[in-house]
Amino acid sequence: MKARVFYLSLLMFWTLSPVNTFDPLTVAVLVGAGSTLAPLAWVTWGHFNERCDSTWIRFNEPGLRSDLENKLVGQHIASPIIFKAVAGFMKNPHPRKPLVLFLQGPTGTGKNFVAQMIADNIYKKGNVSQFFHVFTYQLNFPHQSRIETYKSQLQQWIKGNVSRCAHSIFVFDEVDKIHPGLFDSIYPYLDHHNQLQGVSYKNAIFIFLSNAGASDITKIALHFWQSGQTREDIKLKDLEKVISQSAFNHKTGGLWHSPLIDRNLVNFYVPFLPLEYRHVLQCVLAEMKARNLSPNGDIAKQLADDLVFYPNPMRVFSAQGCKTIHARLDFYI
Repeated sequence: MKARVFYLSLLMFWTLSPVNTFDPLTVAVLVGAGSTLAPLAWVTWGHFNERCDSTWIRFNEPGLRSDLENKLVGQHIASPIIFKAVAGFMKNPHPRKPLVLFLQGPTGTGKNFVAQMIADNIYKKGNVSQFFHVFTYQLNFPHQSRIETYKSQLQQWIKGNVSRCAHSIFVFDEVDKIHPGLFDSIYPYLDHHNQLQGVSYKNAIFIFLSNAGASDITKIALHFWQSGQTREDIKLKDLEKVISQSAFNHKTGGLWHSPLIDRNLVNFYVPFLPLEYRHVLQCVLAEMKARNLSPNGDIAKQLADDLVFYPNPMRVFSAQGCKTIHARLDFYI
C-alpha cells in the first residue's frame, strides 16, 4: 500500500509538470522504486491525461505550413525543408526509420521555435504534451564525470517513452555543449531496424539543436551580402556541407565523431541564417500582435535600434537574433 501511494504521488508530480524533461539520476531511482506498479501507472495516466491515439495525436499539415510560412522569420531555406520532411514522414504509414532533424545556426534564429511548432501541429496538447520531451545539457547532462550513467539512463528513458507512445518527439537542445559520446548510446534507435528488444522506434522524431557552425553559416551569409546578392540567393547546397562537417568535427559537442553522422542517420541538416534588422522588426511586431497590442512601428524600431548587431561597422546581423524580444518589449510599451 505504501508503494502504491508513493507511485501515485510520483505520477501526480509528473502529470502536473509543465516541461517533459528529466534529471537522469533522479528518474532512475524513482522509476526503479515504482516499477512493480507500472500497469497501474499507465492506466491511471491514460485515464486522467492524454492518450497515444488519434484523438490526441493527429498531424495538422495546413497548420504546420501556415506556422512556418507566417511565424518563422527570415528562414527561407529552413521552412520548406522542415515542412516537407515532417509532412512526408507523418503521412507515411510505414517509415523505415525515425525522422532525425539537425537544426543548426546562430542563437535566436528560431530553432527551438520550430521544434515547438512541430509539436503544436502533431499533438492536441501541443508542446506541453507528455509525448514531447526536451533535454538540455544544463538540466539533464551537467556532469561529464557521469557520462556513462547518462548514456544508460537516456537509453532507458527513450525506450520507455517510445514503448508508451510510438509517436514520441525527443528534442536535444544545445547539442554543441553536451559531452561528446552521449549520443553513441542511442544511435541504434535511429537506424533502420524493425524492432530493437521488442520496441519499434520508426515512428518517433528526434530533433537536435545546435549553435555549432553558426560562425561558418554567418560567414557565408555575410559573403552574399557583401557581394550584393540577396539573402534569398543562398541555397541549401551552399551550407549543407559546412553544417554537417561542423557537427561531426566540433570536439566539445555531443555529436563529435558520432555514429549518428558517420552512419548517415540524420535525415536532414537544416541551416538557420542569422537575422537582419528587418527580421528583428518583424519579430517585435509579431510579439505585439501575440499580446493583442496594436502593432507600432516606432516601438519596433526603437527596440531594434537598441540591440547589438555585427560585424562592425556594417551592423548586418542581430547578435541575439529575436531571442530577447519577448522580455525586452515590456520595457518599451
